[in-house]
Amino acid sequence: MKHRFEDACALGLLCFISLLSPVQAQTAATPTRTTGPYTYHLSEEVTLSGTVSSVLPHSTAGMIMGSHLLLATATGPVDASLGRFALMGKGALPVAAGQQVEVTGVMKTIKANHVFLVRTVKAGGTVYPIRNQHGFAISPQGRQRTSQKMTQKSESL
Repeated sequence: MKHRFEDACALGLLCFISLLSPVQAQTAATPTRTTGPYTYHLSEEVTLSGTVSSVLPHSTAGMIMGSHLLLATATGPVDASLGRFALMGKGALPVAAGQQVEVTGVMKTIKANHVFLVRTVKAGGTVYPIRNQHGFAISPQGRQRTSQKMTQKSESL
């Protein structure tokens, strides 16, 4: 009787382990990188040069939320999304129509529209951070903290 119970337990354990193996194999095969319209990967970044056609402090119908730069580039017009904070507060991006800029970011298709998610803008020789390396918009308070850290680093050198 004792051997039958041990055999049944061993068989039950073996069945349980065999059920786990496919799940572990599937998990290992699943890529860790997520994709989608709002994901931001540094490996996909490009830099575009263009002339600012319009500065839109607020989105219009059909655009994603936040401020936008409409750019005229060599390959055609580009909707450059700046997020909510780029034109707000201390250290806000000082751009105007007609100005030459370089934008670095990732092109995405969101709601059937092509939009360039801007991480940095270079205008007048100065680089302005708009999003962090994960694609999250930098708030005015975040810009202020970053500039204070940079000032402290340069003073300590």
